[in-house]
Amino acid sequence: MIKNITEKIIYIGVDDTDIDLFESQYVVPDGVSYNSYLILDEKVAVMDTVDRRKSEEWLQNLETALAGRKPDYLVVQHLEPDHAGTIAIVMERYPEMQVVASDKAVKMMPQFFANTAFEGRTIGVKEGDTLSLGGRTLHFAMAPMVHWPEVMVTYDSSEKVLFSADGFGKFGALCNGGEWACEARRYYFNICGKYGAPVQALLKKAAALDIEIICPLHGPILTENLGYYIGLYDTWSKYEPETKGVLVAYASIHGNTGVVANKFAEILRSKGAEKVVVCDLSRSDMAEAVEDAFRYSHLVVAGASYDGDVFPVMHDFLHHLAIKNFSKRRIGIIENGSWAPSAGRAMRAIIDTFKSVTVAENMVTIWSTLKDSDIPALERLADEILAE
Repeated sequence: MIKNITEKIIYIGVDDTDIDLFESQYVVPDGVSYNSYLILDEKVAVMDTVDRRKSEEWLQNLETALAGRKPDYLVVQHLEPDHAGTIAIVMERYPEMQVVASDKAVKMMPQFFANTAFEGRTIGVKEGDTLSLGGRTLHFAMAPMVHWPEVMVTYDSSEKVLFSADGFGKFGALCNGGEWACEARRYYFNICGKYGAPVQALLKKAAALDIEIICPLHGPILTENLGYYIGLYDTWSKYEPETKGVLVAYASIHGNTGVVANKFAEILRSKGAEKVVVCDLSRSDMAEAVEDAFRYSHLVVAGASYDGDVFPVMHDFLHHLAIKNFSKRRIGIIENGSWAPSAGRAMRAIIDTFKSVTVAENMVTIWSTLKDSDIPALERLADEILAE
């Protein structure tokens, strides 16, 4: 796809609608876009490449947009293969082109392209460095651990455009459109969620800039209501709940724990809970479960005991939350067991590694199946969860 963003900045990225799993783990039914941009000035700069899966289509876009010109610079903001996979190919095609990247990225490039000669063809930049293209100047700001250590972003001061690397990206090919927040949230918490502090640092740098357009490496170019997108990123990177509500996530072997989870959700709603979402971890997209855990203010986990531990899909869910720095939430626990309940202990052991969480005192133990005698315990847990 080729389209003008401004008179001198052209989108030359590509859609990937054939991919089944992004990063071999995230389901992307609407595909994904690999965004790349071309700046035509006295000198020409290519802003990032694309995944090798789409290298031929991207090279055609690049050549068409160049209209006979040759690029002077390739600006590499992020070395992850979905953005940098075509670096060696485009360097070979344009042997006079210089590669501009953070000092860290310059050092890392040979790890990915062992047979490419980088010597004499790279320009390492650091915080505050600039690059003149003639009529405009590119300003570089380092963004380490958003979400790799070599990441930087680029600001075009003449047209007030921020090239934001993976920041403000979303799942979904551009040809498929779709509302921004849902897939941007799932993308953020699963890709960048661990790195809230570095994202906050980058947002502070962005606040000092006059930004009218945000050009991310995935998803649509953002041109209107930028405060909305930046506000969500501020909330997400502070680990603050976006929505007041309860996610009830359950792991059920034969369905009995699922009955308990749905009954508990019914109790919450009867007590006035504003929003209750129930998630069957065995059948839901794990990335969406993680997204919802971060989205809502409260989390209740209901797990079946299994081999002296907890049913594995619950362990996987809580492990995902742990590595993504899940925090600042109120959490309730429901366990189920038939002879020696172990799920509660196993879930609590992981939850205790979370930072700044409050765990409800009224853990509920179910013996095999839900009974009328269990309802008062569920009521007490609901009252404690909703006490705020």
